[in-house]
Amino acid sequence: MRTLKVLAAAAVLSTTAITANAGGLAPVIPEAPVVVVDTPAPAGSINSGYIVLGLLAALVAASASF
Repeated sequence: MRTLKVLAAAAVLSTTAITANAGGLAPVIPEAPVVVVDTPAPAGSINSGYIVLGLLAALVAASASF
């Protein structure tokens, strides 16, 4: 009786294994490559030359008031 149960279990397991592999292996899905996009730094709205010129004018005005 025990041998019959073992043979029946082996038959069920082999049938399940054959059914699971009947379609074959699934194709490997490659992962998409990671693309890093460098974004340029945001440009200031005021030219740095105008800032230096404004500071120079402020220094001249401050020195003239003393």
